[in-house]
Amino acid sequence: MRSIAIIPARSGSKGLPDKNILKLKDKPLLAYSVEAALESEEFAVVHVSTDSPIYADIARQFGADEPFLRSEETSSDIASSEDAIREVLRRYQERGVTFDTFMLLQPTSPLRTAEDIHAAFALLKEKNADSVISVCEMDHSPLWCNTLPEDGNMHDFIRIGGEKRRQDLDAYYRINGAIYLVKTDFFQRTDSLYGENTYAYKMPTGRSVDIDCRTDFLIAEALLGNV
Repeated sequence: MRSIAIIPARSGSKGLPDKNILKLKDKPLLAYSVEAALESEEFAVVHVSTDSPIYADIARQFGADEPFLRSEETSSDIASSEDAIREVLRRYQERGVTFDTFMLLQPTSPLRTAEDIHAAFALLKEKNADSVISVCEMDHSPLWCNTLPEDGNMHDFIRIGGEKRRQDLDAYYRINGAIYLVKTDFFQRTDSLYGENTYAYKMPTGRSVDIDCRTDFLIAEALLGNV
């Protein structure tokens, strides 16, 4: 099975400027995803999808394949990850290179490991799944969450079942953004990363940090020595 790792690293981050190449410990953020992908040895190609020649140079320094930059269309604020995936697959196909599966590895998940990548591939094979997406257990049950009216009144704030003790509540999971492993034919057929035959790969919360702001960055830095 021929696979490609696609690491989306657009340069136009608004919340944390240039976050994809900010130094985390001793290397740029995107390098962690490149190195995990290469270490896994699961991929024929490790591709960083970027609009920036500077990002592309950094990606190459850490061993990624970078034969082309993103188009203007897939570099805009409204472009989705799916848009970037479609472009990467199409550009390689134009070169006569196709892939049975792809794994989207967001650079904002630097604590995901080569072992996580291996385990996702194993689950895809075990379940004969169309895709595998990583999740982690939520820190707090959604039964303890609700919207609030303008006056802040908490009448009916706790949902039915939410009055139980924390340890008695069912576990809830959220997509953590670290791994999206998808069969290419399924994606091209449905234009989606998941469907009825998608399975969850459960990751510990300690490896599920998704960097969106400076606080997330500091948390990842503190956890890096414990991964």
